[in-house]
Amino acid sequence: MRIIIVDDEMLARGVVREYLSEHADVEIVAECANGFEAVKAITELSPDLVFLDIQMPKLDGFEVAELAGSKTRYIFATAFDQYAIKAFEFHALDYLLKPFSQQRFDQALAHARANLGAGDGAVEKMVREATGRNKPLGRVLIRDGAKVHVINADKIEHVEAQDDYVQIRSEGKSYLKNQRMSELEEQLDGEQFLRIHRSYIVNIAFVDRIEQATKDSYAAVLKDGSKLPISRTGYQKIKTVMQ
Repeated sequence: MRIIIVDDEMLARGVVREYLSEHADVEIVAECANGFEAVKAITELSPDLVFLDIQMPKLDGFEVAELAGSKTRYIFATAFDQYAIKAFEFHALDYLLKPFSQQRFDQALAHARANLGAGDGAVEKMVREATGRNKPLGRVLIRDGAKVHVINADKIEHVEAQDDYVQIRSEGKSYLKNQRMSELEEQLDGEQFLRIHRSYIVNIAFVDRIEQATKDSYAAVLKDGSKLPISRTGYQKIKTVMQ
């Protein structure tokens, strides 16, 4: 079994490494001290299992799982996040509440061995529920090859649907994220973001005015001069907000 250890605390990584030394059939292929390192290592090395800390700076454990994808399975570790434990105990392979003993660690590893062949949908479901638990989103994570873009939600100007992707416009740049529009809409703050068209979500803070485009249609003019179409339903919603 190929394993990656992810924890921002060196002593915590040492504990996992020590506990794993009791198991001859495992190989530690990487140790990571932060979420960015973890995403890169998981993507490149495709481990069977990741021991993943939840509370880390820059990217937390759930964000790492979101970016790294659903092929790898996870055992989460946390020192105090009781809500995360309750939310994920049925979807992660296991969780470990720090400080944990060798016996408890061995139980988690045995559980992982028994369930590694299970369907991959559990991790995807876990990630979706992680996002829902933390909503509204304070930031959006976008993987671009080996790079990770972290965009603060309040900097998003608008979102455009493109099949199974969304194009996010922020600070003069566009980013493509593999996510459905309806899913992102649920995660964003409904008081800040408005679905004005089936293909567009706009950040109200960036709307300069509403103007009539044709006899029967309207457009939202943003502060940078760009224009977004507004559906009939969207017009009623944005008209109420802009008054």
